[in-house]
Amino acid sequence: MEQYKQEFIEFMMDSQVLKFGEFTLKSGRKSPFFMNAGAYVTGAQLRKLGEYYARAIHDNYGDDFDVLFGPAYKGIPLSVAAAIAYSEIYDREVRYCSNRKEVKDHGDVGILLGSSLKDGDRVVIIEDVTTSGKSIEETYPILKTQANVEIKGLMVSLNRMEKGLGGLVSALEEIKQKYGFDANAIVTMGEVIEHLYNKPYKGQVYIDDKLKAEIDKYYEIYGA
Repeated sequence: MEQYKQEFIEFMMDSQVLKFGEFTLKSGRKSPFFMNAGAYVTGAQLRKLGEYYARAIHDNYGDDFDVLFGPAYKGIPLSVAAAIAYSEIYDREVRYCSNRKEVKDHGDVGILLGSSLKDGDRVVIIEDVTTSGKSIEETYPILKTQANVEIKGLMVSLNRMEKGLGGLVSALEEIKQKYGFDANAIVTMGEVIEHLYNKPYKGQVYIDDKLKAEIDKYYEIYGA
């Protein structure tokens, strides 16, 4: 596992973004783990988060894109932070773009924040996590109605490694099959387990045998 991935897992734990317990997800699934990117709240956290996204995006898509699109609301700071980091790390300017939940009819009109989209733009979508792939069903039409853009792919921070809406393959794989673009993550839940299972981090074992059994049981139902 790459060093930055190990650091990112520990960064999620330090930021209390990845938690273990019992959670009911937006999809209705009851999960023993939960990831909430809304817990990144400080300038230092957002700077580091942007750097992790930038490195993962560069690893998977190189410089072959023009715009980072972050769906409202959580995707807005993610796209901004990643665009800043990409400029600093790779000395390349990319634009950020997000959508509004409601169309604005005065001043900066329209449904988009940040950069406008134009025909031929190559777009990477940034999200915090994709459990079932439902969010892309909302995001894809927004992008396609704004301009004839090429969606290069999706980047999330954590691949939960769960079945998508179709119930056969993972949500990220389902996105690839349905929309024809790539879908990747900074880390997978499998890598999180590998890094934390029965290994103390700052004096605490986050994934012990009991929790590992609960995660395994969850994946027997929802795993892909």
